[in-house]
Amino acid sequence: MKNKAFPLLVSLLFLFAFVACNAPSGNESSGGEIEEISGGAGQSAVQDDESQMDILKVALGSPDHTYLVKAVQAAGLANSLTNAGPFTVFAPVDDAFKALPEGTVENLLKPENQSTLSGILKHHVTTSVFTKDQFTDGQSLWVADGGNITMKVEGEDVWAGGAKILGSVRASNGIVHVVDAIILPQEE
Repeated sequence: MKNKAFPLLVSLLFLFAFVACNAPSGNESSGGEIEEISGGAGQSAVQDDESQMDILKVALGSPDHTYLVKAVQAAGLANSLTNAGPFTVFAPVDDAFKALPEGTVENLLKPENQSTLSGILKHHVTTSVFTKDQFTDGQSLWVADGGNITMKVEGEDVWAGGAKILGSVRASNGIVHVVDAIILPQEE
């Protein structure tokens, strides 16, 4: 009986070894070449078309937030908005950027102004998820730049630091409140 099982065992081991050696490693394209894996791109470079979109992907998919996306990328904050969160983001529409004095956006997008731009954008983000109905009139909300913004509520209308919430979109890592203005940190 042992002699009959031995050839079967050897055949199975050979088959497993053959399959293991010829299985794709996960780094090969269908053409057999090894794909280059981009180093340093971070979480924002992950392609996932099945899960609920994170905050960055919500902004990337919005035709009304092209200036915000450029600003987030120039400030080096793209990967931050893909982190687990949870975050509440007040996302100004393109018209809010266009309403700034001429040349302001172009100036802020320069590499030498990255720190200033990052501070302004962080003034639009808080940790935790706050839906529109959770805000109260006069509420002071801590934001990621270390400052605070004051919420104003009148009936169904809500303002964050003077910017009116136009709509809200849930994301996998929080919520995006679309706002009609840039929320600037208050000078002390």
